[in-house]
Amino acid sequence: MMAKLWSRVAGWLGLLGGLAIATLALLQVGRRQGRVQAEQKQTKADMAAVEVGRDAAETIERLDDDAVRDRARKRLRDTAGR
Repeated sequence: MMAKLWSRVAGWLGLLGGLAIATLALLQVGRRQGRVQAEQKQTKADMAAVEVGRDAAETIERLDDDAVRDRARKRLRDTAGR
């Protein structure tokens, strides 16, 4: 009687264990994909910030007045540290 009951329960336990392992594997894959997407998003944001800084530096260099250009450079340096 005990062996017959165990054979029925063992199958269900094996099935539940397999489902638990599959669920954990899917969660791990989802986390990994989320991490990769976040890194890609951060890289794009960094590249955009570099481009904005480059554009600002080019604009400053095109200014005519030395005092205005120096003040703009100082302002750019002050905001770059933030």
